[in-house]
Amino acid sequence: MQINGKVFAITGAGNGIGREVALGIAKKGGHVAALDLSEAGLAETASMAEGLPGRVTTHVVNIADREAVTALPAAIIAEHRQIDGLLNIAGIIQKFVRVNELDWDQIERVINVNLYGVLNTTKVFLPHLIARPEAAIVNVASMGAYAPVPGQSVYGATKAAVAQLSRALHSELMETGVTVTGVFPGAIGTNITLNSGVMTEDDMKKMAASAGDKPRKTTPPVEAGRQIIEAIEKGSYEIFIGSDARFMSRLSRLNPKKAAGLIYSQMKGLLK
Repeated sequence: MQINGKVFAITGAGNGIGREVALGIAKKGGHVAALDLSEAGLAETASMAEGLPGRVTTHVVNIADREAVTALPAAIIAEHRQIDGLLNIAGIIQKFVRVNELDWDQIERVINVNLYGVLNTTKVFLPHLIARPEAAIVNVASMGAYAPVPGQSVYGATKAAVAQLSRALHSELMETGVTVTGVFPGAIGTNITLNSGVMTEDDMKKMAASAGDKPRKTTPPVEAGRQIIEAIEKGSYEIFIGSDARFMSRLSRLNPKKAAGLIYSQMKGLLK
């Protein structure tokens, strides 16, 4: 799919991967409806996009609010006349605690944003995408969808659901002009822990200390954004971002129990 001249709705565009994808698309002449809960984050994204070939509009929205999401297509079409792509990038993690210690309000919050948020936008935007000559849906899951992380059980469950939803959508839309791409990032250098509101500065220090003398390697958000845009252009089925995501994908298929043990040994120090 060609990016130039197309219009993409991008959730989570106020920071991290979502911001980098929005800027990357605008650099290629694509137009962006940037969606995020943070008005300040969106304002910063818009400021960074000034002077780029593509036009960027901002729309403050809570994707877990179905009524608010339902109003988005009309608002975006009023600004851009069309919608050619939906990129579900927004997501949050949970507190690093075991399920037995996770409060119901935290469980519901993660499910509402990570799963219902994707369902809300997909249901609302899909009729408009199907009507286009060609269109794209990109759903960002996680390495946690197939490699269980201790203290992120509910987060992983929501991302596994998003992964399977993407595969099913791909099958359902085979005879349309809509491509569906599932994205599985490994460790990305974003502020998702702070943005999710589940960690303090002290928690961040504990995370860094748990890595010991070998800090965990992360993929820069700009590189993650580049790979997602490339996947849209190629119409990729699924992509794995980062050597960690690719390695764990292979190991999880060959020996899932060994993969789970390896992740546990590396991540158990994060459990509160």
